[in-house]
Amino acid sequence: MTHEEKLDSVEELMTEMVKALVDHPEAVEVEAVEEDEEYDQEEGVLLELRVAPDDLGKVIGKQGRTVRSMRTILNAVGSKHHQHYTLDVIEDDETDEDDTEDEDTEKVSESATRGADASAGRGPHPSDE
Repeated sequence: MTHEEKLDSVEELMTEMVKALVDHPEAVEVEAVEEDEEYDQEEGVLLELRVAPDDLGKVIGKQGRTVRSMRTILNAVGSKHHQHYTLDVIEDDETDEDDTEDEDTEKVSESATRGADASAGRGPHPSDE
């Protein structure tokens, strides 16, 4: 299997998996980015996932569990392919119809999907008092 065939199969896998989760499957786009100034190619292949704004929560899931699970599957596939894959969920502004990126495009990083931490201000449970 060539490098291009591997990329195509990973893109197809992620696309079909995400389409099964969202309300707007026609808006799902997965693109492999290998030559990006912000991303070092030696680290592997970056997969950018774009969905409709209404579906962003479905893809991320509660406390980032859904996207974390997709990344786990991606790591398993990468292990078989001897390639490191990284998944970034890209949030596009709904009014941005062309393919150009602007300041309304935001990457939802893995750290943003990890859920609330101790600094969230949660106090003790009422039964602890």
